[in-house]
Parts: sequence; structure tokens; C-alpha cells
Amino acid sequence: MLTVAALYHFTRFPDPQSLQGPLAKIACAQGVRGTLLLAHEGINGTIAGTRQGIDAVLAHIRSLPGCADLAWKESNAGTMPFGRMKVRIKREIVTMGQPDVDPNAAVGRYVEPSDWNELISAPDVAVIDTRNDYEVGIGTFEGAIDPGTRSFRDFPAWWAQHAHRFHNKKIAMFCTGGIRCEKSTNFLMSQGVEEVFHLKGGILKYLEDVPEQDSKWQGECFVFDQRVSLGHGLKQGSYGMCHACRRPLADQDRERPEFEEGVCCHHCVDEYDQSDRERFRERQRQFDLAARREQD
Repeated sequence: MLTVAALYHFTRFPDPQSLQGPLAKIACAQGVRGTLLLAHEGINGTIAGTRQGIDAVLAHIRSLPGCADLAWKESNAGTMPFGRMKVRIKREIVTMGQPDVDPNAAVGRYVEPSDWNELISAPDVAVIDTRNDYEVGIGTFEGAIDPGTRSFRDFPAWWAQHAHRFHNKKIAMFCTGGIRCEKSTNFLMSQGVEEVFHLKGGILKYLEDVPEQDSKWQGECFVFDQRVSLGHGLKQGSYGMCHACRRPLADQDRERPEFEEGVCCHHCVDEYDQSDRERFRERQRQFDLAARREQD
């Protein structure tokens, strides 16, 4: 059984490029795979490996400037959910495209998973899902508002159009692991919203801590790796993935005529041209060859 660690930490890295090489080196030496993003504002990512390997990489990250109190969320995987290890330098560790948003300065009030149900049940609280539309499509909290955004950078524009709906409300926000709420709560505070809350540890921590019989979560939680979705207790869910557009697919979606393994699905059949599809087909052929070699 492999350990999967999802993490993020906002801190100030004056020179993230200098951290990239040593971090990639220790991860690869330990056989750890996944993706880690470094930016001036901090670190974000998900990695998978043996218990020993994950512990070694986490120890290295905790030694980075400002990361001593790094927190992360763990789950398990029966097979490696990542193809390789990538450590990338980005402008933002989660892209909102708002240069004045700074979670290192201030964020909303954290709410423990054990207190979340009570908060979102209050009549003066509006609950907003900050994730992308395809994530919301397979699961969300009871009564939550879906902004219908295709990407996180669309959230500020959505808020500008709909802010008037919430003038007399407290705002409770949530996302997969908490990182998008760090930025979205800071953004709302900059827009004059006084009472902003967010779920500490995100949906993953809620699904880990709150018993299913007490849960207000409906459906499954999309994750950005080959497990695709998780349920209560962080058990792997029922969804597959379109490897062209990265959207989740139920079993019945794979039976639709638009679906071709690794090439397209009903979500993206009109989003790519023929040259893209040929490229995807070649990529799928390489995946299939690699899988056959591993079986041999």
C-alpha cells in the first residue's frame, strides 16, 4: 500500500528556483512521484510513495524557509497514482490571477470539520463551493452554491456579478484541500466581506474525520490524480477519468458513443481538433505499451 500526501503551505520564498533541484533530487531518490509547485508565495502539490519515501520528502519540505509547521493530508493507494515526479516553478501555487491577493497576509476564519455542519446549517450563512464545475458535478455539500466556474481564475468575475446576493450573509467556503479557500477568503475580505469562514483541511479532512452517518457531503470528491475520486474515509471512489480533458467519468459515460479511451469523451468531443486527437491516440498507444511491458 502506498501513501499519498496532499499538501500546501503559504510562505515567502525569495528564490523558489533554488529550491527546485534539491527537492526533485530527494523525491526521485526515494522513488516518490507526483507534482509539487513552487512559487514566491509557497508550495503546493500531491505526492505518493512508500511510507519511508514520503517521510523523507516531507522532512525536506519542513526544512524549507517558513515551512516548519507544514500540514498535510494522507490517504492510501493500491497502485502508484502518478506517472513521474515533477517539481515546477509557477507564478502562483494555485492560479487566481489577482496580484493583490495574499494569503500570507490574512485569510478567513478556519472551521474544524467537526463544527462545519453546524455552521453551514445556519440560515444566515451562504455556502460557496470554490472548485471547478466538473469537480462540483460529482459531489458537493448539501445546499452549497455552485459558481459554475471552469477554472479558479474565473471566481473573481463570478463574485463581481453575484456579490449583491450575499450582502446580508456570512460566507462559508470550501475546496478539496483548503488551498483555494486561502485565496478566495482573502479576496472576499479585500472586497469588504467581514465574516468569511472556510473549512480547515478542506473536503478531504472532512471526509476523513466526519462519520458518514453524520455527513452533509453528497457524492464523491474529485482528486487530481489517477484515483480520480474519494469517498468517506478517503476510500477510492467509483469514477474514472478522460485523459484528454481530465474530467471525471462515471461508468455509463464510458459507454457513450463520444468516448474513446485516452482521446475524448462527451465533455470534450468538440474541444479538440483532429491533430490533437491523433496526438492523444499516440499517447494512449504509448501508455498501453508501457502497461503491457509491466505485466510481462
